[in-house]
Amino acid sequence: MLKPITATDLEALPGIRHGFFTRQGGVSGGLYASLNCGFGSNDEKAAVAENRTRVAAHLGASAPSVVTLYQVHSPDAVAITGPPDPQKVPHADAVVTNTPGLAIGVLSADCTPVLFADAEARVVAAAHAGWRGAVGGVLEATVAKMVELGAQRSRIIAAVGPCIHQESYEVGDDFRAQLVSLDAENGRFFVHRPGRQRPNFDLPGYVASKLSACQLGGVVMATMCTYTNESDFFSFRRSTHRGEADYGRQISAILVT
Repeated sequence: MLKPITATDLEALPGIRHGFFTRQGGVSGGLYASLNCGFGSNDEKAAVAENRTRVAAHLGASAPSVVTLYQVHSPDAVAITGPPDPQKVPHADAVVTNTPGLAIGVLSADCTPVLFADAEARVVAAAHAGWRGAVGGVLEATVAKMVELGAQRSRIIAAVGPCIHQESYEVGDDFRAQLVSLDAENGRFFVHRPGRQRPNFDLPGYVASKLSACQLGGVVMATMCTYTNESDFFSFRRSTHRGEADYGRQISAILVT
């Protein structure tokens, strides 16, 4: 059974369906158990396809799958009207649409998924915001692309989904220096744990602050830590620390009816 996390503010919007899907309710096995939606993994392609079909059906999509991108940790957002040519999937990290019934989504395994909606304009979006994308401007690009399709900033609701949290996200001093050089206020997103020399970074807090600066109608947190909640989420960093050969990806998706 699928067990997506939903954001109250998005759920209340008429004509909008969404979910930050966990790893529960799919058909994959082993490292990928069970709702692995990442074709970039070494999981069986048929299993991934079935998992994505289940997500689309849960949302009531008109197509039998969820449209995702070739994610490259970029600041780029694209608008689509239908499923792209499988041989020409856009290389970008945010997808926007106003096509009814078209489920769009992003994959993650520690990076931050963000779902957006302007119910009045009937425009929705999904963004993949790791630290590179968030620093580079993928969230701002997503909002700008929504506005191009008729959305208004004051009506857009953004929901921040499950990602790695500060207690599990140790980073280098060079990364901290980079962010602080961009804005001294960014220092508030770093802490030093007792006995550790390297700082820990608050990724969801940083993402939320970037969204707040976009002057949206609302920003809501629907996030849990992907690293510490193994039963519900895949985690790239957890798999890496264990020396595992690969990892699954959860999907976060949205559509306008």
